[in-house]
Amino acid sequence: QVQLVESGGGLVQPGGSLRLSCAASGSIFSINAMGWYRQAPGKQRELAAAITSGGSTNYAGSVKGRFTISRDNAKNTVYLEMNSLKPEDTAVYYCNARGWLVAGGYFDSWGQGTQVTVSS
Repeated sequence: QVQLVESGGGLVQPGGSLRLSCAASGSIFSINAMGWYRQAPGKQRELAAAITSGGSTNYAGSVKGRFTISRDNAKNTVYLEMNSLKPEDTAVYYCNARGWLVAGGYFDSWGQGTQVTVSS
């Protein structure tokens, strides 16, 4: 009922930048929070950054100061600006959105994931 489409991943050299985008569509009444999680090979999925509808943000310590999350509520879209990328940022990045459906139910949806590779 809610689809998330991610874009913007790719290969970048250490110190470079990438911008991820994620657009939510479907029978959405409201979105409470959107976020980006990441999963490196052999590791558990972890929160990278999240943002509420009011604009409050939360970052993993490892990305604080380098990543910036933002959202366009009118477009149900969340962005992740990643700067000063390090090889340890290499992972599949997943978009997540949580909120309420037009029909009244709650949703907690995930995107398909986009690969970010930081390597020289």
